[in-house]
Amino acid sequence: MAATGEAVLDVRGLTRLYGAGCPDCLVLTGPDAGTNICPQCHAIVACNNISFDLEQGEILGIVGESGSGKSTLLRCICFDEEATAGECYFAAFGTGRDDAFSQTGQARRYIRNHLLGIVYQNPLMGIKPHFTAGGNVAEKLLTADVYNVSLIRQRAATLLQRTEVPLARMDDFPANFSGGMQQRVQIAKALANNPPVLLLDEVSTGLDVSVQARVLDLIKEIQRDLGIAMIVVSHDLGVIRLLADRTGVMQHGQVIEFGLTDQILEDPQHRYTQLLVHSML
Repeated sequence: MAATGEAVLDVRGLTRLYGAGCPDCLVLTGPDAGTNICPQCHAIVACNNISFDLEQGEILGIVGESGSGKSTLLRCICFDEEATAGECYFAAFGTGRDDAFSQTGQARRYIRNHLLGIVYQNPLMGIKPHFTAGGNVAEKLLTADVYNVSLIRQRAATLLQRTEVPLARMDDFPANFSGGMQQRVQIAKALANNPPVLLLDEVSTGLDVSVQARVLDLIKEIQRDLGIAMIVVSHDLGVIRLLADRTGVMQHGQVIEFGLTDQILEDPQHRYTQLLVHSML
């Protein structure tokens, strides 16, 4: 499903510091400075004034080397970490202009449980090894206020089948699965609450090439069939080329280039983006 032009997520000025910070942090760090560590107070500027919107049915790619701040960006959106500054609006929450970052813990849990799906690089961050495959999907449904046991079982079976986990293994524990199979269980769990926004953090890293290709095909197929808006974080431009409609390039905590993925890959403007593209060729 193509993007509709309607934003399901709007992020404005997202900033995340590690450390006390000082008035010069945001000025003395970034690509021009060649570092995201403040020379005055030594705080780490993981994200510096990042703004973007995510349209319904769109896959937005965020690419950059390790330490660029791309994963921190996702962790702030899903409340794994606290944003130092900025605003975040979900179209399906409140009036659509209620800042998620300033909400109570209860409201944030509602957003995470009902409006977000999250897929981590390490599957065991997103699934519980002492729950069965079906039990992991059930857990997500329970947090989203679905309590009918037969419906939960049916939904779990449907999603596991959709993500190519054999139904015969629905009651197996993830510890007995391969890394690729664990990743599929995690994707099924993330989809359980039918979220309008899915966040994927380096989901193919560490997988065998053939498994990686199948997981990426699965993500593209889910997006096409269900129309879920996604943010895909990766250091791999090949992954971004395959999945993303638009792409933001991050370096030292800042977005240095943003636009249609084809444009960025075929005619990169920033020197760092040019280096990334040429390293892929």
